[in-house]
Amino acid sequence: MMRFLLAGGLVLMGSVFLGGCVPAPVAKDYADFRAADPHSILVLPPINNAVDVDAPSLYLSTISRSVGERGYYVFPVNMVQSVLAEDGLSDANLVHQAPPEVLAGMFGADSVLYVTIQRWDAQYIVLNTSVTVAFDYSLRSGTTGDELWADSATRVFQSNSNNSNGGLGGLLADVIVAAIEKASPSYVPMAKQANAAATSAPGQGLPAGKYHPMYGKDQDKF
Repeated sequence: MMRFLLAGGLVLMGSVFLGGCVPAPVAKDYADFRAADPHSILVLPPINNAVDVDAPSLYLSTISRSVGERGYYVFPVNMVQSVLAEDGLSDANLVHQAPPEVLAGMFGADSVLYVTIQRWDAQYIVLNTSVTVAFDYSLRSGTTGDELWADSATRVFQSNSNNSNGGLGGLLADVIVAAIEKASPSYVPMAKQANAAATSAPGQGLPAGKYHPMYGKDQDKF
């Protein structure tokens, strides 16, 4: 009987271990990207599928740095919004329906980055606030309109995930942290983390651009 229980326990442990293994993502094919060799990126106002109406403007304040640090010239997002609005393209859904070649031609851009906000929300449950941001990215050629790169990124923050104090003091700390996070969710820092992960991950992100010291030298990673 004991031998049976031990064997069953080992099988269960093995099942849990195998179930927890997450396969590494398959490296993207960068042939079209390198053939297009974009040096500048036009970031469009994002489509907002989240409930928070402030999500697009807050998100736009986070994306330029991540893309710029990969070695690309990023057109100032506020200027882009103003120019598009003057041309009757103030609605992000209408902007995303316009041909990439037309949008790129308006600014002299090599490529156009489309972003869709899928999640930008906070859920408050007793002693914990769970904050989630999720984005889809698509970079298209400003010449052909072909997709050169695409990715998705999600970040989740739990307000009490790092609290292990226990006792009354721990509970009070959980309440305070959760209340602060509910009042002012950490969307912007999490969006920055998601953008950085999406654009810089080896085999998944953007290869180094013209203004990066690794330009043309990172084929082993991208």
